[in-house]
Amino acid sequence: MRQTPLTGKPSPRYSRGVRGLRVHVIAVGRARGGPERDLYAHYMRRLAWTVSLKEIEVRGRVAPADLKAREGELILAALPADAKVVALDAQGLTLSSEAFAKKLQSWGLAGTGQVAFVIGGAEGLDEAVIQRADLHFSLGRVTWPHLLVRALLAEQLYRAQQILAGHPYHRG
Repeated sequence: MRQTPLTGKPSPRYSRGVRGLRVHVIAVGRARGGPERDLYAHYMRRLAWTVSLKEIEVRGRVAPADLKAREGELILAALPADAKVVALDAQGLTLSSEAFAKKLQSWGLAGTGQVAFVIGGAEGLDEAVIQRADLHFSLGRVTWPHLLVRALLAEQLYRAQQILAGHPYHRG
């Protein structure tokens, strides 16, 4: 039986359907330091799921259209073969926190052990990445800095974990 991260007490409902989930965050750019990176780390430390971060960076001067395509190639190469892929993009589907949690749970119940979240750079995600995605997901219609998107994603993953555990952190 897993333990809840806040109390350390066993919870039989803890992350039902997503026990043992591996989360991969594949993001364009390097987080060198600062409040965005600290906030991302804060929420990721609170997750019971295994999390990895792969930062993609294209070196040298590249035209914006070529940069987006090159980043797309690197992202696709970094995806685990059997993972569900979630492309974070302002043009994607907007879900409530509860619907997001249920989506993760449904994948877990269907036997998915890995979910990869993809965050593009300043030019957005290449169409090939969006086409590969199992979910084209938006954190809202506004444009967010890609380093802040990492922190927002981390908080929503933590929130999903707590929703699935029946924990009162989420006050929908």
